[in-house]
Amino acid sequence: MKNQIHNEIPLFKQVYDFALRRIEGGDWKEHEKVPSVRTMAAKMKMHRLTVLKAYQMLKNDNHLYVKDKSGYYVQPKGIRVFTQTDNPIVSSYVHKNHLSEIHQVKVDYQFSKALVNPKLLPTKFFSEYLKDVLVSEPEILGTYSTIEGDEKLRKHMSSYFIEKNNMHVDPAELVVFSGAQQVIYLVAQTFVKRRDTVLLERPSYSMAIDAFRQQGAEIIPVELFPDGYDIAEIEQLMKKHQPRLFYLNPTFHNPTGYTVPADQRKQLVELAEAYGCLLVEDDTNYDIYFDEKPPPPIFSYDTEGYVIYIRGYSKYVSPGLRIAFAACRAPLMNILKSAKSLADNGAPLLNQKMFLHYFFSDRMQTHLEKLRIALSIRKEIMEEELDKSGWKWVSPKGGLNLWVELPGHIPVERLLDECLKNSISFVPGEICDPLKERKAWIRLSYSFVNENEIRSGVRKLLRIADEISL
Repeated sequence: MKNQIHNEIPLFKQVYDFALRRIEGGDWKEHEKVPSVRTMAAKMKMHRLTVLKAYQMLKNDNHLYVKDKSGYYVQPKGIRVFTQTDNPIVSSYVHKNHLSEIHQVKVDYQFSKALVNPKLLPTKFFSEYLKDVLVSEPEILGTYSTIEGDEKLRKHMSSYFIEKNNMHVDPAELVVFSGAQQVIYLVAQTFVKRRDTVLLERPSYSMAIDAFRQQGAEIIPVELFPDGYDIAEIEQLMKKHQPRLFYLNPTFHNPTGYTVPADQRKQLVELAEAYGCLLVEDDTNYDIYFDEKPPPPIFSYDTEGYVIYIRGYSKYVSPGLRIAFAACRAPLMNILKSAKSLADNGAPLLNQKMFLHYFFSDRMQTHLEKLRIALSIRKEIMEEELDKSGWKWVSPKGGLNLWVELPGHIPVERLLDECLKNSISFVPGEICDPLKERKAWIRLSYSFVNENEIRSGVRKLLRIADEISL
């Protein structure tokens, strides 16, 4: 069948409308199996992912239901058919967390975790502080935190941001969260409704993609380059689509390691104000620079309340504490605190007090300097081992990852399968792409493995790649 619908209608919407007409016109009967994704894609000359997106929207709008491993069926009017996929315990088909699945596989060479190895953290020093906090403030074990978080901690963090990052933020503009992922998830739940348009970098943090996709957002990708964005393209996208928000990771970006220059950061705030688009700035790698400090955060240019700023410390200070901070101006603060109150009514007070004593100590700040050096050495070792592979990447000036492009003759899906069998993990680039098309890229993290493991693991990875080359 040739498509007669005007080209300006999105392809997935064309499939949606075509199927809906068949249902409402009685061509497809109640409980009748509809054409498979593959069949419909061939019939309408479209990609299968486009058809899948339309079918999932039809299911969400109660026009179709799913039988596990069988396909899509027409849902009776006025009745919701519950299936195995409606139960998140039984099936992860609807709300899939691809990165988590990879992390669950136990391997010897862990190149998939963008997390600092515990042996690089001063955990012995941390345990001493834990004892001191419990002795000096035993009442915290019987006390809830306020929703926004410990006042003393927020005051210290405000001073730290001003002094270290040239980012002026009042303690009243800070909320303590249980990890950066909690902020992303609650922002998606609070600010995004089904079919709202959301801009995401391409590539992007895979768990953020999953969070916004779960909310039913229409995701529009924004290409990210080693020197930042095409600002003119972003303006056109904002003008055309009127996005609800733009989630971005501008400093030592995950997965690429790129850093957006200062002039573009200021321009983004100007565009956000002009088009009423909320900027969600995920800045969890800001402190992990190898040479020069990065530019001030995008939030530092925001005076009117168009930026939610996220700074997490789980990756390189203490994963066990799960401490992150969200900053925003007054117009957004009440909304953010309300979302936090519904999630857990405040981060654990013990964790906040531990972070307060631990992070701001001279010893921890000195350790951050040593940590940057250690991670820089690990990055250089990984690059040295990859140097003769013919693979391509841009050497990052900070962060925890390399974003590597493989030659076309190496199938990444098969490479991952063979590597997992040989106790090596990495992140396939496809799950970092909102369009699921970056099939020649992989993310290799150098932060969780020691120097010898990097050398032996990368050599093993390259041998496997050679063996499976087409």
